[in-house]
Amino acid sequence: MAKLYYFFLLTCLVVIIPTLVHANVKEEKSYWDKVSPTLNDAYWREKATNAEKVNDEAYTPDPYEVSGNLTSSVSEMIMGGNEKRRNLGGSKILGSCQATNPIDRCWRCDPNWEKDRKKLADCVQGFGRKTTGGKAGHFYMVSDPTDADLVNPHPGTLRHAVTRNGPLWIIFARSMNIRLSQELIMASDKTIDGRGVDIVITNGAGITIQFITNVIIHGIKIVDIHVGTGGMIRDSETHYGLRTMSDGDGISIFGASNVWIDHISMRNCRDGLIDAIMGSTAITISNNHFTDHNEVMLFGASDGHVVDQKMQITVAFNHFGKRLIQRMPRCRYGFIHVLNNDYTHWEMYAIGGSKHPTVISEGNRFIAPNNGYAKEITKREYSPEAEWKTWTWRSINDEYMNGAFFREGGAELTNRPFSSKDMITAKPGTYVGRLTRYSGCLRCMAGKPC
Repeated sequence: MAKLYYFFLLTCLVVIIPTLVHANVKEEKSYWDKVSPTLNDAYWREKATNAEKVNDEAYTPDPYEVSGNLTSSVSEMIMGGNEKRRNLGGSKILGSCQATNPIDRCWRCDPNWEKDRKKLADCVQGFGRKTTGGKAGHFYMVSDPTDADLVNPHPGTLRHAVTRNGPLWIIFARSMNIRLSQELIMASDKTIDGRGVDIVITNGAGITIQFITNVIIHGIKIVDIHVGTGGMIRDSETHYGLRTMSDGDGISIFGASNVWIDHISMRNCRDGLIDAIMGSTAITISNNHFTDHNEVMLFGASDGHVVDQKMQITVAFNHFGKRLIQRMPRCRYGFIHVLNNDYTHWEMYAIGGSKHPTVISEGNRFIAPNNGYAKEITKREYSPEAEWKTWTWRSINDEYMNGAFFREGGAELTNRPFSSKDMITAKPGTYVGRLTRYSGCLRCMAGKPC
């Protein structure tokens, strides 16, 4: 019996210790020491200055108004009259359409979605609601899955597409696996639209959205992402330059605004699945399926980056699935609206933060792990309770299962600038399974509702 006990203890240590000692690379001083030469380059300084102005314009002075509008949309589907109840079920009004939340309902029920792809840009809600991606531009067909030339990318490749000047709506000629040799640095005003085929970014570097604006990434898979070694990499038609090692994020949002990430399936990236840092704002992360990862999402990389006070992010209708450990998300500063997500798995905690972020958790379903020491949904780091109790962390109509519990802080939201109609008054947890049923990459077919 004693041998079994020590074997069990050793197994626990082997599993737990790596998760405790690992930290997102962007939280380490050595990372910023490494990238500072690039950031101090005249080209990137100018990009950063221009991006900061755009980010300031994207910032919403009254974030409760935006979060309230999205809450109202869900309320109308769930709590409205009989017609809207039928809409949610999808049986009488929507026919065979399986759209189950207001973002999806905007486009998925159209059997001609392939002929009207850009309609998708009208469907984003939440803080990223002004994102249009490449709607104003032409279509670009990616036909070549290779990524051989980082300075002069071949026409027809994804790297060539995302580095063109001006807006583009990027689609794919066929299903393909794309191994990015180094980070894919995007230019502004782009949509990556993987609907109708199976697009997998895998076994290479990830996607970088740095000091740009207006990007939609939709309908692809991002799996098994590694650290890139760096080198000379093009980031626009008119510029390429030396980049240091990339950190292994699936999607890195760095000083960017108006970003919408929707219906992505993600797992197993070297660093974060999605990170948003350096004053990034006006972001919506919706309808995604996340599995097999330790530190899922980091919003704000350093306590010293007070520019992240302008960070505003909506996290809605996502499924946080199997073999996830923590950070769904982990926030510094900013205003984070976490709405109608399904948290079916975590090993340490679900939502964490430091430096007094505002976190509004609304209508989520939290199913705690069986581990009796990991039932708490929330984690405040590097702050005593006397301090974090003043942060606005509120849970509104969340459903807790298997012993899950949420430690609230800050004043109750009694003066929210939207009426009781905007609030979900019924148990939203009973609907979350349906609202997130089609999270992740969809199998869309031309001529049929998606």
